[in-house]
Amino acid sequence: MTRRLPASECTREALNDLIDERLRVDNARSELVKLATRLIIEEGLEAEVRDALGREYYEHGAGLGDGYRNGVRRGRLKTAEGAIDFSAPQVAGTAAPFRSELRAHLKGHSEALEDLAVEMLARGLSVRDIEAAFRDEEGRLLLSRTAVSEIGERLWADYQEFAGRDLCEYDVAYLFVDGVAERIRPGQKREPELAAWGFTGEGRKVLLHLMAGSKEDHETVSAFFQDMRGRSLGDPLLVVSDGAPGIVKAIETCFVRSARQRCLAHRMRNLAAKVPEDLWPDFKARATAAYHAPSRAIARDLAAGLVADYDRKLPSAVACFMDDFEACIAHLRIPVTHRRAVRTTNLLERLFVEERRRLKIIPNAWGEKPVLKLMFAAMTRAAERWKAIRITEFERRQMAAVRAELDKEYEAQIGLGKPTSKEKHSEKISSTSRT
Repeated sequence: MTRRLPASECTREALNDLIDERLRVDNARSELVKLATRLIIEEGLEAEVRDALGREYYEHGAGLGDGYRNGVRRGRLKTAEGAIDFSAPQVAGTAAPFRSELRAHLKGHSEALEDLAVEMLARGLSVRDIEAAFRDEEGRLLLSRTAVSEIGERLWADYQEFAGRDLCEYDVAYLFVDGVAERIRPGQKREPELAAWGFTGEGRKVLLHLMAGSKEDHETVSAFFQDMRGRSLGDPLLVVSDGAPGIVKAIETCFVRSARQRCLAHRMRNLAAKVPEDLWPDFKARATAAYHAPSRAIARDLAAGLVADYDRKLPSAVACFMDDFEACIAHLRIPVTHRRAVRTTNLLERLFVEERRRLKIIPNAWGEKPVLKLMFAAMTRAAERWKAIRITEFERRQMAAVRAELDKEYEAQIGLGKPTSKEKHSEKISSTSRT
């Protein structure tokens, strides 16, 4: 027998379908507000019945006269967005007939509920706003303060559970980190929201962490990484990011046993801005050949050729190309079939598009907590649609060999205090460019 769901849960699913574009409507914003208003009404009515009966949806009564839930009755509320149908729970078996004070109150307060719905979608519900909408003409609160708090904190509780969960179940092989700048406070500069996701050793793609940061400096990003480390995140083979100095330094500090990959999509955009249009096709082809070479040794030879041919004509472009070159070709250490997936942070960029799409529907989501709620709601649902990659037994052996090689390099660096092979090769190519 299928377990019946409260009406509010069905409405929540419809709201999520609309947000995720599984439900197509002509006016998405209007339907979004209507569904959110309906959800608030149904959750409020269900909380009122719970308070009256003294038990949750699936709990039975203690005896005669306690009352019981007896299905639902349809109601309709007129609003500026049009008529909104909702389901009101019915109660039977009580000593005195149950009458919903909240339902009677709703008829003349549709505007407050619509504002509350927008608040829920764009900024996250506050207890004060909910209480204001659910007070009668005499100022009496129609819901218990417990019910008010539960409605307001549900999304935030979901985010906190996500941000505090144990990561030991994820054997992360490839870790990606990036930030999206959002205007958290009116009139202020945009501030970065950091996100991290990864590929596990089994090929699953998982969203790992979201955090608001005042800037992408070393201390902030290190705290972001240390939070994941504190929740049992291990050493990945490869950590992928853009070239933000704070992120780069934090990776090298927090993941000393991992290789660092610089996002090639960001790097190619940097190069395109420094090369004249008529020279770009050839420069791009040669840079791409180096970045996508069969091995790091061949990549270094191709880079040396590009430097020799373009150093006099395009010194700034060559300097950009050689900057952090070893990090640009770090992906060449890993199995060939994985390289395309790990040389950019593009998957995170697509997640940020999901988040911005929601902000366009309901703008002005001011505040760190509201923006994190929006990011969490949009990005976790987008991450649910990620498909795993297939990792063969041969590729697992290759990954294990890379792990052993990285560990050996780290131990040699610690034990002898000598430059790593990456530093030696960078110096070799730099000296070639000078000559």
